[in-house]
Amino acid sequence: MRILFLTENFPPETNAAATRVSERALYWVKAGHEVTVLTCAPNFPGGKLFDGWENRWRQVGDLDGIRVVRLKTYIAPNEGFARRILDFVSFMASAVAFGLFERKPDVVVATSPQFFAAVGGWMLAGLRGVPFVFELGDLWPRSITAVGAMRDSLAIRWLERLELFLYRRSAAVVALTRAFKDDLIRRAIPADKIAVVINGVDLPRYAPRPRDAELAARWGLADAFVIGYVGTHGMAHGLINVLDAAERLRDVPRIRFLLVGAGAERQMLMDEAARRGLDNVVFGPPQPKEMMPRVWSLCDVALVHLKDSPAFAEVIPSKIFEAMGMGLPLLLVAPEGEASRIIEDDGAGLFVPAADPQGLADAARRLEGDDGLLAGLAAASLVAAPRHTRQRQAELFIAVLDLVVAGRGPAEAGRIEG
Repeated sequence: MRILFLTENFPPETNAAATRVSERALYWVKAGHEVTVLTCAPNFPGGKLFDGWENRWRQVGDLDGIRVVRLKTYIAPNEGFARRILDFVSFMASAVAFGLFERKPDVVVATSPQFFAAVGGWMLAGLRGVPFVFELGDLWPRSITAVGAMRDSLAIRWLERLELFLYRRSAAVVALTRAFKDDLIRRAIPADKIAVVINGVDLPRYAPRPRDAELAARWGLADAFVIGYVGTHGMAHGLINVLDAAERLRDVPRIRFLLVGAGAERQMLMDEAARRGLDNVVFGPPQPKEMMPRVWSLCDVALVHLKDSPAFAEVIPSKIFEAMGMGLPLLLVAPEGEASRIIEDDGAGLFVPAADPQGLADAARRLEGDDGLLAGLAAASLVAAPRHTRQRQAELFIAVLDLVVAGRGPAEAGRIEG
């Protein structure tokens, strides 16, 4: 099968979409499929080109058998609204224009939350006369209002109509959570066309390992009990709550919060931690994907953190599964929902409701002070990891694409859940 995939994020970017798309596509290539990815020059989340890259009209490369076509776009940081929309629309236009000159695929796939990538995927599929599959990574534009980037308005309602149009016109929708599927069904999208393929971990990349002594010494964590957050520091994550918890833990200097990554709120968090004199919060710079196991090795506990909004009850952060692969106990701070159910079912960690700094501080004290609890959660986390593998995810997704190419997607895709 020839697959043409549109995604604005791709390695060397390290956010969830880039990792999910690339790791899954590698399994497709190993299975004998031809995969071409249309993307842009790496710049997320800071809106600055990565070292050694140029924003050229078209540059073609290869990632372990994946054909990667990078296109010129308007580049903006992952903050605000107007410039980000221009960024999204420019990628959509470039992908449609240059996608017409790619070898004709059997199917076009596009992923959200970069919503206009999905618009481009639908347009390109129509122009090439092939089916379109919408991978639903986020309920955009709802997430815009959830993080407070934009209030409900005529523009938001127009985008929601466009969103529903794309779901209806796609040959199948692949949702990352069951809650996303339930939401679409409530909005009259046929259940038969909605598959569920949740996030996962690429187990060959992640496994328990000793603490990286060199990195621990560099970041002053050699003798600390480390609760680590690894990922985007954005409006959706509400990480100011971590600073509020850290203030409540000044009397336990062994506990350190490690925040590694980049994002719209990172500088604010660093400035605020400095203003409060929070020596128990350590900020690590963004790291390439190959460094992630070393970074995770510093952690005694993996922190997964989301803002207090009903929209985020439907989200399953991919870092949950990476932490499981590393055999780390999980500390989830989020609205009760899909992610909390996974952690509860797997017995892999503790759950604290979103925006509860005292609850986060109490959970941190409990984990630091109870070696038996920590060991039990770590063991359960590692046992759970094989139930959430990237390889299995790739197989389920290909099953959806097989149905679509055979013309049976709208009637049978909804049977696929995993």
